[in-house]
Amino acid sequence: MRSLLLAGTALLTLTSGAAHAQMSNDVIRIGVLNDRSGIYADLAGEGSAIAARMAAEEFGGKVAGAPIEIVVADHQNKADIAASKAREWVDTGNVDVIADVPNSAAALAVQGITRDKKRIFLMSGPGATALTGAQCSPYGFHWAYDNYAMAAGTGRALYEQGKKNWYFVTADYAFGQSLEEETTKMVNKLGGKIVGSVRHPLGSADFSSFLLQAQGSKADVIGFANAGADATNAVKQAAEFGITQSGQSLAGLLLFITDIHALGLPAAQGLMFTEGFYWNLDDQTRDWSKKFEAKAGKKPTMVQAGVYSAVRHYLKAVDAAKTDDPDKVAAKMRELPVEDMFAKKGKVAANGRMFHDMYLVRVKAPGQSKGPWDYYDVVKTIPAETAFLDPALSGCPLVK
Repeated sequence: MRSLLLAGTALLTLTSGAAHAQMSNDVIRIGVLNDRSGIYADLAGEGSAIAARMAAEEFGGKVAGAPIEIVVADHQNKADIAASKAREWVDTGNVDVIADVPNSAAALAVQGITRDKKRIFLMSGPGATALTGAQCSPYGFHWAYDNYAMAAGTGRALYEQGKKNWYFVTADYAFGQSLEEETTKMVNKLGGKIVGSVRHPLGSADFSSFLLQAQGSKADVIGFANAGADATNAVKQAAEFGITQSGQSLAGLLLFITDIHALGLPAAQGLMFTEGFYWNLDDQTRDWSKKFEAKAGKKPTMVQAGVYSAVRHYLKAVDAAKTDDPDKVAAKMRELPVEDMFAKKGKVAANGRMFHDMYLVRVKAPGQSKGPWDYYDVVKTIPAETAFLDPALSGCPLVK
């Protein structure tokens, strides 16, 4: 009997050890890498870290027996700093997953490192379509939005209103260039025309010369291919110039609810753009956003909501696979549907693009708002298959 008990104890120990060995370094460590102090801090920043922690808390702080840790860093909107931090996290910090990374140049740098090092990369902040196109990765997952979706939603809506000629004011780096390129393709496809463009440095404070050129173009639409403080500064100064009163329309090609909050409804009213998430869509979005606001002091942006959804889906995949092996987890992420407050019947495609519905919204006039953060009228829901580029056309070598 004693021999049987010892044998049983040894077998239990071996079995337990084998199961435990499926989790590398005895912990799931998720690094939230983003802008925590610059022009994108409001739309991502600490709010994205809070969202990631909320996803971890939903699992009780553990998954498949391993504790979940969230670490954070500021990439300062610089690709070299983002790459250096990603490499440090992977090589010496035992980080399993990197999340968020607004700024497409930074995200493209991190994509290369996570591809080579075989680490999961959950992208909610960047917009460049190359991330699921020519520079896609087996371990890269693009979540909240991309530049194709923003161009398709907003470009088509304005064209249908008879606004056919465009002039771009574009942030001069990978994201802005990609957003201008995608919108140009959409406008040309619909039968419209691009009459010109001007590019500005990241973090511009004075848009007067750029706006004068845009105003002088007589274009139907002035499209702002920028984001964060750049977008709010451009829209605010356009209002001061009285551009809309002269008959031209403004198109914020990437705006967030925090931008509208910063602008105020008097300046932002009537703006039409594409969103991936709105806190006031339904009971589920309202409930989650209330919890987020209690922690962050504001409503979530689609980037922050996307971080929560992407991290939650990753943890579900780890739980289902019973391992953090990146190849097995990546396969499970593509297999499992995405079902949460962010996405209904979401699906991860072969190129890593998460397909979900998008929303065309119009900013309310001050008299229409019923209270703080009640800023949007949802004009229409854009189905996932319309919102995002067919993976077969993406140029991603993972798509067969």
